[in-house]
Amino acid sequence: MRLTVLGGGGFRVPLVHRALLEDTGGPSGEGRCTELVLYDTDAARLAAIRAVLARQAERHRGPAPAVRATTDLDEALRGADFVFSAIRVGGLEARARDERIPLAEGLLGQETVGAGGVLYGLRTLPVAVHIAERVAAVAPDAWVINFTNPAGMVTEAMGRVLRAHGLGERVIGICDSPVGLCRRAARAAGADPDRAAYDYVGLNHLGWLRRLVVDGKDVLPGLLADRERLESFEEGKLFGADWLRSLGALPNEYLHYYYFHRETVAAVREAKATRGEFLREQQARFYAELGTPEAAGAVDAFEVWDRTRLEREETYMAESREATGGWQRDSCDLEGGGYDRVALALMRAIARDERTTLILNVPNRTAVPGLDEEAVVEVPCLVDASGARPLATGAVAPDQLGLMLTLKSVERAAIEAAADGSRTAAVRALALHPLVDSVRVAERVLDAAGGL
Repeated sequence: MRLTVLGGGGFRVPLVHRALLEDTGGPSGEGRCTELVLYDTDAARLAAIRAVLARQAERHRGPAPAVRATTDLDEALRGADFVFSAIRVGGLEARARDERIPLAEGLLGQETVGAGGVLYGLRTLPVAVHIAERVAAVAPDAWVINFTNPAGMVTEAMGRVLRAHGLGERVIGICDSPVGLCRRAARAAGADPDRAAYDYVGLNHLGWLRRLVVDGKDVLPGLLADRERLESFEEGKLFGADWLRSLGALPNEYLHYYYFHRETVAAVREAKATRGEFLREQQARFYAELGTPEAAGAVDAFEVWDRTRLEREETYMAESREATGGWQRDSCDLEGGGYDRVALALMRAIARDERTTLILNVPNRTAVPGLDEEAVVEVPCLVDASGARPLATGAVAPDQLGLMLTLKSVERAAIEAAADGSRTAAVRALALHPLVDSVRVAERVLDAAGGL
């Protein structure tokens, strides 16, 4: 099986590689990834990540996929069984701008939420659509697994392209946030995360865990009633027991930006650097260290990467944690990844017809009442060799559905703007976002970002 990773020089690619190394395949070893193709526009970044993967494979001391790298998109796509898209258009420099421009207007500066997320989408969507066109042309049998943010709108835009070419629903979006929330909640409830079932509904970075079922019993009410257990894990600390009880559900961590907007904006503005600025400097040091002549054969590329990864995980969502007391992340949340395990489980289910249930980003069909069939939602899906089918969620609480409908309008306005170059649609995407409080501010943000 051949897996192509778009954004193959990206910092988190070793997590995908790690998951592939740990996969033993089917009963006779079948269905394992035997070739990993890395595509990136930056050859130096590709070289650095290849060095990390080579060292990681040595440490594994077991079967490992052959790795090759290319800066030619069509070459990377040809013959792929799965295409994993994790691109960052404009790099971390553009992300830092996406965050700083809204902050100058008193708005949240965040990669995927609020005005920054819309700016990121406007820049990313044309490239994602081009990739989908090339997949249709040179790898029509491939399954596309999208991790590129903003994942919901990117998955929806890419899916439209493949459907237009008669290829069906072959774009599936993944995210590590829902699986992290579900597993943390299960552990806090005293349950084995692998034996629990999860009733989760939402859009990407906008979802709620509504039921946590163990042996046929919903244990979420008991967890909500126990303050000590409820506030023992990440989401409980972020939102607080009182608010979670009021909601009667556990929100995705990104909803902290909505429910505690003023506190988070204040924390971000007081920080020395935005998240994008921190990562820009951190990763610049990482790639520079591995790219020096002195590094060749003199440093352990994996050790350099792992040290940098740990620092990255320790500082994840630091502004939200600062706004709620400045607590540290638990050691079990510092392993990194999560999305890599979801991607591997998804590939296994399709390639080996191993039926499983995963929380994924897919077209709604009729799963979520109130949203149309093609709206990409983030819900539990039944996955097998035929792909991913969303499971019916039942009625959605009015406050949840209201936010979902608003954000879906934002996503679709961004898709329209990226497709047509429409300034009107771009302003609409920004101004309709619930974390943008003025049409005039939306116009200024768009102009500061270069406009359309």
